[in-house]
Amino acid sequence: MRVVARPIPWTVRAAAMVELTKPRLASLVLFVVYIGAFLAGDGGLVAIHAVLGTFLVAGGANALNQVLERHLDARMQRTRERPLPTGRLTPVEAAVFGGAISLAGVLWLLAFTTPLAAALAACTLICYVVIYTPLKTRTPLNTLVGAVPGALPALIGWAAVHGDVGPLPSTLFWIVFFWQIPHFLAIAWIYRKDYAAGGFRMLPAVDPDGVSTARQSTVGALTLLPVSLIPYFAGLAGPVYAIGAFVLGLYFLVCALQFLRRRSDASARVLFRASLVYLPALLALLLLF
Repeated sequence: MRVVARPIPWTVRAAAMVELTKPRLASLVLFVVYIGAFLAGDGGLVAIHAVLGTFLVAGGANALNQVLERHLDARMQRTRERPLPTGRLTPVEAAVFGGAISLAGVLWLLAFTTPLAAALAACTLICYVVIYTPLKTRTPLNTLVGAVPGALPALIGWAAVHGDVGPLPSTLFWIVFFWQIPHFLAIAWIYRKDYAAGGFRMLPAVDPDGVSTARQSTVGALTLLPVSLIPYFAGLAGPVYAIGAFVLGLYFLVCALQFLRRRSDASARVLFRASLVYLPALLALLLLF
């Protein structure tokens, strides 16, 4: 007896397309973009255009990433319920959707902000989808490579206003870059068995005792301390920011050192949660003080 597959309702497919963009993950990226535009002197219409355009590009990059990794996602407990492994969307639908909104985002930035902002967004997309995504199954260095497209949005907000990149957005780039190292290595350690099952070459896959993973996390957190203070010493932020940045950086570093000392799932989770507190709090201080 032939079984006829029931069509998937358009509401389910629409919700799956939204899910492809990873809106929760994108929210922090958009906050970084807005802060860059605000510090450049425009927290209004240009900043909104920069956020909207970047959201489309980031969402499209996430969708295209899932198209390329759909077979690997199906092997992992934490990703097997995503739209492609569950069949709520076909790879063609997801690819067309991801490509369309990525292109729309670049064109939006080009039309309503500056050519440099659009170029940075396009570079972010290419680095993430074409370079970083394939490397995830080939080398443990993928986390460092992936930190580049992860940090590039820190430049887009400023570039959207001024059409250039100055000292402050460059500092934002390095803050986000080094923050990603302990953030993503903590995730990689917590889900190391899941990543191994999916075929991803995360650092814990070649570092079973976790020493290198914890050391690199600690180096990232340690580097953040002086880097986060550059806005103060450059006269771009006040003493309240400097005190807050130092306290936050010290807290983040202590969590990384605990992970280095214990190298357990529990200490990795503490470090991961600390990373979720650190970056939004630091950016808020930069925005306010």
